[in-house]
Amino acid sequence: MNTSTPRVFIAATRQNDGKTTTSLGLLAALQKTFPRVGYIKPVGQRFVEIEESKIDEDTVLMDRVYQLNCPLTAMSPIAIEPDFTRKYLQASNNEALVRKIQKGFDRVAWEKDFVLCEGSGHAGVGSVFDLSNAQVAKVLGAKAIIVSQGGIGKPIDEVSLNQALFKQEGVEVIGVILNKVLPDKIDYITEFARRGLKRKGLDLLGVLPYQPTLSSPTIQLVQEELSPEMLHEGGPVTSIIRSIVVGAMSAKNATKHFKDGALLITPGDRDDVIIIAAAWAGESHGEKLAGLLLTGGIRPKNGVLDLVRRMPFPVLLAREETYLVASHVHDLTVKTRPTDAEKIALIRDIIAKHVDVDRIVKAL
Repeated sequence: MNTSTPRVFIAATRQNDGKTTTSLGLLAALQKTFPRVGYIKPVGQRFVEIEESKIDEDTVLMDRVYQLNCPLTAMSPIAIEPDFTRKYLQASNNEALVRKIQKGFDRVAWEKDFVLCEGSGHAGVGSVFDLSNAQVAKVLGAKAIIVSQGGIGKPIDEVSLNQALFKQEGVEVIGVILNKVLPDKIDYITEFARRGLKRKGLDLLGVLPYQPTLSSPTIQLVQEELSPEMLHEGGPVTSIIRSIVVGAMSAKNATKHFKDGALLITPGDRDDVIIIAAAWAGESHGEKLAGLLLTGGIRPKNGVLDLVRRMPFPVLLAREETYLVASHVHDLTVKTRPTDAEKIALIRDIIAKHVDVDRIVKAL
C-alpha cells in the first residue's frame, strides 16, 4: 500500500460531533498547501446506491463539492449494510476487508499530494467487525485528529478515552478540534481546554464557534425524511429552516411568530392560518417563510388551494398529524448536502479562520 502520500485520519468522540463539517472545511484549507487533495471514507454507515454500488453519503458530498476525480467505490470501499455485522460474525473475512481499504486508498492517493481520511464516529466504532476507527487508521498508516463538542471537562474525558484506543493500536493523535462552542465562550474554552489537553500530551488545533445555520434543516431534508406530497413549488427546497412555528393557535396569534426562514406547520383544514400566512407573505417586505407544511393528510379546499399555489415558498402535505410531524422535523439529524451552498461556504470560512492548518501540516 502507498506509504509516501501524506495523510490524516479525522475521528470524533461520538456521532454528529462535526467530523464531516471539519473534513469538508479542511479539504479546502489543505488545498492551499497541497493542490491535489484526495478523500476516503474507508467504512461508511449511511449510504446511497449509485450505479448499483453502495456509496457513503459523506463521500458523495465531498466528491460533488470538490470534483475529486476518483471512482466513488475507491473513496467509499466498505458500506455497512443492515446485515453486514451478522455476516461477518458468521464468517470472518477481515483480511479481505483490509485489502479492500488498502486498494481504495492506493487509488485515492494516485497523483494526489495529500489524502484526508474520514472515520465514522468514535475510535471504537466498528470494533465488532475488527475495523474500528483506530484499527482503520493503523491500516492506513495515518495520524489522527479527534473532533469533539465544545466544553472543557466532558470533551477532554471523552478525548482521553479515544486517545487510549488509538494508542493501543499504535496510532498517534496529533491534536483535537472542539466544535459548537458558544461564541462568547471561545476565549475561555480555548485557554482552559488547551491547558487540559496539554496535560494529556495533546495539542488544541482549533475551536469552532457554534453556528445555528449548520444545525438547521432545509426543506429538501424534510422532503427526504417525511416523504410529503409537494402541493406547490413556490421557492427553492434548499431554503434553510431557521425556526419552526406550529399553527395550533389563532391565526392572529400565529402571525406573531412569522419571520424570515420559519417553517409553518399546521393542519390542512386550518384555512384561517393558511390564508393569513399568504397575506403575511404579500406584506412582509422581502421576508418570507421557508415553507408551509400541512398535516393530517388534509388537502385545503379549492379556494384555499388556489391561494396556496400562489405562495412564494414550497407547500408540502404530510400524512401524519401535527404533533408527530413537528417532533420529526425538530429531531432531524442534519447532514450537509451538496446543494447546501450557503452552509458549505460558511463551513469553509469557519475552518479557515479557526483551525491552525499549518500546525496540522507540521505535525504530519
